This record gives sequence, structure tokens and C-alpha cells, in this order.
Amino acid sequence: MTAQGIKQQMGPEPRGERLLSSGKRFAARPGLIARLIAPGFRKVLDRVDAGLETGSLFAHLPDGTTRLLGGRAPGFDVVVQLKDWRALLRLATGGAIGWFQAYEAGEWEADDHAVLFALFSANVRTLGDTARSSGPFKWAARMAHRLNRNDKSGALRNISAHYDLGNDFYAAWLDDSMTYSSAIGLSEAGPGDGLEAAQQRKLEALTKRLGAPESVLEIGCGWGSLAEYLAGEGARVTAISLSDEQLAWARAHTSPEIDYRCLDYRDVTGTYDAIVSAEMAEALGREYWGAFMDAIARGLKPGGRAAIQYISMAEDIFETYAATVDFIQAYVFPGGLLIKTSEFRALAEERGLKWQDQSDFGRDYAETLAIWHRRFDRAVAEGRLPAGFDDRFVRLWRFYLTYCEGGFRAGNIDVHQVTLIKQ
Repeated sequence: MTAQGIKQQMGPEPRGERLLSSGKRFAARPGLIARLIAPGFRKVLDRVDAGLETGSLFAHLPDGTTRLLGGRAPGFDVVVQLKDWRALLRLATGGAIGWFQAYEAGEWEADDHAVLFALFSANVRTLGDTARSSGPFKWAARMAHRLNRNDKSGALRNISAHYDLGNDFYAAWLDDSMTYSSAIGLSEAGPGDGLEAAQQRKLEALTKRLGAPESVLEIGCGWGSLAEYLAGEGARVTAISLSDEQLAWARAHTSPEIDYRCLDYRDVTGTYDAIVSAEMAEALGREYWGAFMDAIARGLKPGGRAAIQYISMAEDIFETYAATVDFIQAYVFPGGLLIKTSEFRALAEERGLKWQDQSDFGRDYAETLAIWHRRFDRAVAEGRLPAGFDDRFVRLWRFYLTYCEGGFRAGNIDVHQVTLIKQ
């Protein structure tokens, strides 16, 4: 069945509520339990304290007392207002998912959410299981996550859940090019000329990796900014996506010479001088990394070049990360998984794709996310979000943007560009 045929069977779903409702499968309801085991809450604080090797968390507790956790070595420092003891139970049983549910319920607040997440991320190795899901919750979350595997029908459903929230939603806070991936040159050492210029540098950097191709395939074209840039450089561009909303925008706002298709990467036929993909690989899931590399190897002409921008998890904690379900997978990107670079590279090289000129710019992603967050908040304050996105959804999106920013600031999450050359 074609991508369009699968979509017709799926039928429409409401915007905004879709991501929130997907997370309900991971929800825990600890109200009565929290009161029964109240003495155990301070043990959770003890474990957090012991696990904070660097940085500090100054906690205002529900009983009116305060407590300093960590503070033994320099690092990220944050103040947290713990309004309800139940937040600790959610954290202890549900990890990041439970911590979001506590935030959604108004059970805690922080003076800087991105710094809080950077603190936890920087200490993830010493915190161990303290901030990860456990017991029946962990098992239930993994079972629910398996329903989001990215076979062809699942990929359509998962991509739609995030990207088909609506072009008017994303236009309210992305830059004018509608580029939804990390910019380049926004870190402290960068030129400081703004998001739009930094996004153009990213498009230029990816394009330079391809040489001067006549034909280019873009896998996961978003709203068309990269396809438009490539077409402006004289390339004949075929651009594929599974998002109806993105394709509609791209066709209306970019060059009519670009061939936009609603197509799964596994169904691409023909060969191209070059292939490009910016932050699509994280949506695949580990079991489909090989299929992605197959598509690149199959679609490139001999000597052809591919430019890939992808997000990775640190190698030494990847397996622990992959064995659990985090907040992003539960609420934001169903079926997603960050990349393990060594494994991703091995899969490429097994298919005759030479891995070359890897560059890393995670600090730029932290700054990109911080700018998106500010633009999002401004859109909310000015009432520019479209109808259908209520306060619950706004809190979800703020949590998401700061959660990601914290991971990049701590350095456990990174973003890369790499060139693959078909031997």
C-alpha cells in the first residue's frame, strides 16, 4: 500500500491533543500512594543528593523546609520549588515521564528549567536509576513504546503526530525559512548574527558536502528550506516527506521545479548524484537504521555523496538510554531514538559508504533551542498560536524545548554533520 493509501485508512485526528493523549498510556496516578509512603520521599532526596557529583539543586520542600542537594563541585545550579511530595514518587517510578506528569500537575517549578535538565543530564552516570522509570511503570512504558515502531504505517502515524500539528503552529515560532533543525554558529564563539543567518549557514554547510551535484534526493524535507537552497545552487531536487502539512507548505512557498513527493524512504527508486537528510534519522528507531543506510547506498550513483545531519546520545550511556522510554518518546516523537554514532557508522561502512569529515556542534543546538523557546513564549504571550493549543499543550512544549536544551548543554546529546561517499 502507498503512503497516501495508508493515510486514507488512518483518517483525521485533532491537533494538539494528539501528542498529549499519546502520553496518557504512560501515565501514573500516585495520589493515595504518595500519602501512604510519605516517609520514603526524603530517601528519594537522599539518592538525588548522593548522585549529584557536580552542580547543585536548592529545594524548597512542601513542608516549608529547604534542602541543598549536591553542591560538592562546580556545575549547573538551580532552585526548585517542590509543591507536592507526589512529584518525587512520579520521578522515582516514572523517571523523566513521571517528572513531566508532575510538572503538568503543577507539583514543582524551577527558576530555570533548561538548567535543571542540564544538571540531571550532567550527573546521569552517578544518579543511576534515581531518575529513570522502574518496576511495572518501566515495563508498561516499554510495551506502549513498542506500539510506535516505524514500519511503514507506523512511520506515517508517528510523523503525523509531530509534524502535522499544523504549519500555522510552527510558523508562529520558527524563523521565516521554517527550518526545524540545529543552526550553526549560534554558540558563544559564533558570529552572533541571529537565527536566520545561522540557519542559512547550516544549509550552506550541508550543500557544500555534496560537491556540485546535478540531481539530489532529500530524505525528510521538512518545509523545504534545504530543497530550496539546493535548487538555488542549480541542482534538480527530489524531496520526500510523510507529512501532508509540510509538503503543502513546501509546494506553496518554494520553487515549483522541486519534485515534492509523499514517499517513505524505503520506497525510493532511481539513483542520484547526491542525497541529503537533516535530522530525520532520529525518527527511525534502531531497528531501521540499516534500512536507512540501505536506501542511501541504493540511491547513490557510484562515487555519489550523502550529507547527513543527525543527533546522537553519548556512547557510554546509550544502551541504558535505549533500554528505557523517555519523555520525548512518550509525548513528542513517538517511535524515535537518538543515534549511537559508532553503530550508525558501522552500518554505513558495511554498505560501502565511506564516513568522512564528521563535525560536531551540540552547543549550537542548545542555543537554537533557547531561541526557539523565547520565540515560542513570545507567540504564546501575543496570542499567535492557532486555536486548539491550550495551556496543557503549551506546558508540554515548554518542557520539551527546555528538556532538549538541557541535554545539549550538558554534552550527553550532540548534533553532527557527516559526509558519506559511495565506494
